[in-house]
Amino acid sequence: MPIKVLPQEVIAKIAAGEIVERPASVVKELIENSLDACATEVLVEAQGSGLKLIRVSDNGSGIPKSQINLAFERYATSKISTLDDLQRIVTLGFRGEALPSIAAVSQVEMVTKTEEDDTGTFVLVENGAIIKKETRSYRRGTSVTVRHLFRNFPARLKFLKSAATENGHIADTVYHYALAFPEVKFRLLLEGHEVLSTPGNGELQDVLSIIYSSDFVKQMIEIREKQGSLLISGFLSPPSLSRSTRSHMDFFVNRRWVHSNILTRATEEAYHGWLMSERYPIVILNLSLPPQEMDVNVHPAKAEVKFHDSHAIFTFVRHSVRRRLETVSGAKMLYIQPGSSTRYLLTSQNDMPGIHILRVIGQLANTYIIAEGVNGLFLIDQHAAHERVLFERILEQHSRQKVEIQGLLEPVCLELDSKHDQLVKAHGKLLEQFGIKLEPFGIRVYLLRAVPAMMKGTSFIETVHNLIESLESETGLERLAERIALAIACHSAVKAGDNLSFEEMIGLIRQLERTSQPQTCPHGRPTMVHLSSHELEKEFGRAG
Repeated sequence: MPIKVLPQEVIAKIAAGEIVERPASVVKELIENSLDACATEVLVEAQGSGLKLIRVSDNGSGIPKSQINLAFERYATSKISTLDDLQRIVTLGFRGEALPSIAAVSQVEMVTKTEEDDTGTFVLVENGAIIKKETRSYRRGTSVTVRHLFRNFPARLKFLKSAATENGHIADTVYHYALAFPEVKFRLLLEGHEVLSTPGNGELQDVLSIIYSSDFVKQMIEIREKQGSLLISGFLSPPSLSRSTRSHMDFFVNRRWVHSNILTRATEEAYHGWLMSERYPIVILNLSLPPQEMDVNVHPAKAEVKFHDSHAIFTFVRHSVRRRLETVSGAKMLYIQPGSSTRYLLTSQNDMPGIHILRVIGQLANTYIIAEGVNGLFLIDQHAAHERVLFERILEQHSRQKVEIQGLLEPVCLELDSKHDQLVKAHGKLLEQFGIKLEPFGIRVYLLRAVPAMMKGTSFIETVHNLIESLESETGLERLAERIALAIACHSAVKAGDNLSFEEMIGLIRQLERTSQPQTCPHGRPTMVHLSSHELEKEFGRAG
């Protein structure tokens, strides 16, 4: 086929596809415009999971009448003028693609007024073109209403998730900007119900109390560390408070919500040795640095940044978070580079024998069971081993629809954020099949009436939060059932540091021997380390 220049309509649709991935993308772009307009109040409304209607209203500076037509032209922006401006971006938006991209895949209505204009201006945009423009009475600010998103794009609609999931993404987007801009008053209405209202008083902990809970904030550790032109601030969870996914690790760079492998890895390494494998901290961290020290123009949706000196950023964040954790705990932990190994991890999982009958000898550091087998010594991680036993037991009970349940004499009250609330609404029946009975008790509040019998003695609130989190990935029911079983097993198993009696150790080993995969826990980590008789002889100089 011959080379040709694409029609403007096709170009616009391609650009829209890069920027407007789902309804939450529209919310993100419109909120950023409001914040760039110095709004102190932002109202977000969504109906039909954002496909029917999205409206973002603010009290910002508004758009002058003479510039309204330009606002819907591609690459028209008030935020940069020259090439040099790209080296020091200080606004959230700068490309001039948000409004035209949204208008290319929806119907858009906008009413806006500046302080200088006598009246407001209303425009109706269809297929990217303004078809109606009139004067209207309006206060200072801007309100953009997006209707029928992707109505003419069935291919894009096909890739969207359930209504609960899309509403969860919208809520998540608003939550992040409320965290980044605590001085701005945010309100969020989903399907006519208010799910968020922040005071806009500039106190981040007040926003955290609303999004999570006041008890949650009391546990969090505030951080503010400065080194030269770098400043990191926000909140960290103590090692006792963790999650099973990275979804609660939130990073901002100059208050821009971003996904950053560097910041994620630096934070995880700072927590190394404090958290179990496959456990992740809860962090809300904002990194401030001179705008010329990073490039924000590396992603169509501005969701990523590139640092000019990524090593310096990584080191600063890792050391700052580590130092803060050590200060709070009053103790230092030896930092071991991830990936290092000890000399006694002598065999791979594939080299280990299908388990033979083991003779329990004792317990090491209240964490490992020492046992003798037909071919040497075994060290069994008591938590990993118990996890495997409980995981298979709960799945077997679920398959027979006979999960052992214990009712609670006094129900436990749980306050959920919007995303978790939507997950409970979508998967409440599945949770109940595993013994988790949640009864609605108000807006985003539930009463926990029953739990699986094996969860006796565990922290019900944290466990149920993690159970709900395990449902975030949209997979088949079988995979969701495994996720729930895994979360129950992880929180119900004996922990490292628990003192076990001789009888308890023998009982655990016998149960492990009867499982289908005794060598690994459900996460895939080894349950044991094997030191063969030959290796022992070598270490003591008995082997040739």
